[in-house]
Amino acid sequence: MADMKRRTFLVGAAAGFVIASSSPVGSKSNKLRDAHQFQNIHPRELIRRRHFPNVPMITHEGRRVLFYDDLIKDKKVILNFMFATCEKACPLVTANLVKVQKMLHDRIGHDIFMYSITLAPEVDTPKKLREYAAMHGVQRGWQFLTGKPADIELLRRSLGFTQRNPVRDADKTNHIGVIRFGTEASMRWAACPGLAPPDWVATSILSEMDSPLKGGFKTT
Repeated sequence: MADMKRRTFLVGAAAGFVIASSSPVGSKSNKLRDAHQFQNIHPRELIRRRHFPNVPMITHEGRRVLFYDDLIKDKKVILNFMFATCEKACPLVTANLVKVQKMLHDRIGHDIFMYSITLAPEVDTPKKLREYAAMHGVQRGWQFLTGKPADIELLRRSLGFTQRNPVRDADKTNHIGVIRFGTEASMRWAACPGLAPPDWVATSILSEMDSPLKGGFKTT
């Protein structure tokens, strides 16, 4: 009886092995094929999927846009986060970036675009952002953006404006001191402190966007 039970178990195990080896082979093959297809995706597309969610947004001028399709794709851009009621770093960084915008006056709005994304979309309406931009003397080519809170949070994390410490990460003021800039089409991206000397910020931006051999800016 024990021997019969043993033989029955072995037969059942063997049958299970045959079934298991006949069906997963196809699925394993599919997984390998899927992995191969994944590897064939262009790096630019992988970066887009990971870092540039195509969420809907509204500019401070009231224009509805898609983050990737309308603002990032094929463009040279400067990005930072802020919120209009901030009394610490936001106004200082904004004032510093106004100086940078003046230094790059012949580029901003033409082949380089500046975007500031609010961290308080619940209260920062396009009207409030428009007033904030006017108060700081922001010129054309620099857009202030708002949207749904969940979309803003997705952007913040996707763009890497995060803190490893969850307590610090929950504090909005910890995400406004850095700016990111780059050229989407060539997948070149860098960052620098938003409160660095404006000529240093401008040179860093152009050195990244125009290649190290073509950096510099006009002061007139």
